[in-house]
Amino acid sequence: MNKDQVKGRAEEAKGQVKQVTGKAIGNRELEHKGRIQKAVGKVQAGYGDLKKDIKDAS
Repeated sequence: MNKDQVKGRAEEAKGQVKQVTGKAIGNRELEHKGRIQKAVGKVQAGYGDLKKDIKDAS
C-alpha cells in the first residue's frame, strides 16, 4: 500500500464516522461534511490504487 491509499482510506473512515454521528444527533451540517470527507477519501484512495497499478504494470 502506498501513502495515498492509506490516507484515503483513513479519510473515508473519518468521514463515515462524521456522517453517522451527524445523522444520529440530527446535525445535518456534520452529516454533510462527513459525506464530503468520505468522498474525498475515496478519490484519494482511488488515486493511490491507480498509482500502484501503474507501478505494478511497469
